[in-house]
Amino acid sequence: MKTSSLEQVFERLLDHFGPLHWWPADTPFEVVIGAILTQNTAWTNVEKAIVNLRLHDGLTPDALRAAPRKRLEDWIRPAGFFRQKAERLQLFTEHLFARHGGDLRRMLAGPLAEVREELLALKGIGPETADSILLYAGGRPSFVVDAYTRRLFGRLQLLDADAPYEHIRAFFMDRLPADSDLFNEYHALIVEHCKRLCRKQRPLCPECCLLDLCPFAKG
Repeated sequence: MKTSSLEQVFERLLDHFGPLHWWPADTPFEVVIGAILTQNTAWTNVEKAIVNLRLHDGLTPDALRAAPRKRLEDWIRPAGFFRQKAERLQLFTEHLFARHGGDLRRMLAGPLAEVREELLALKGIGPETADSILLYAGGRPSFVVDAYTRRLFGRLQLLDADAPYEHIRAFFMDRLPADSDLFNEYHALIVEHCKRLCRKQRPLCPECCLLDLCPFAKG
């Protein structure tokens, strides 16, 4: 696939939806919390958990570290898998203090590949979560691959939707400028497009701004 093809998809989505300015969070650390909570659940459930954390002043590293585990589990219960996610949140926070003095900005400021490896070494942090933290909390140019990315570009037949995560990430990283703002907007547009039009079931192909580029819609 040529770079111009990726750019064409981006420009069409941007023209259709306009700038989306994702991720919805007040602080970088809140992005980290959201990235962990959104695993295996819908964002609407994460929002409920974030509201609970905000009500209990639980959205800072210090507060999250100090929160009793059972209380934290209750706060994030709407996000599902609350025991597992409470453990992951506090393990992340403990690591943040142990290695970086509780300073998330410092943690995310090193060489991109090294910071990514550090994140991936943490329990419960997979590639998608790590890249979300890097991109949305750290402003680092690390492309996020999710199920929506696989669906859209698989249907466009521009990549193999079943390819390993790292292959798909490299596909975008190798063909687009290393620009965190571009990666941010591109991923947000992919998510919006797949939620509204390129749905898993009953996609709304006639309304799609990529209709003429899409073999799935034609076949």
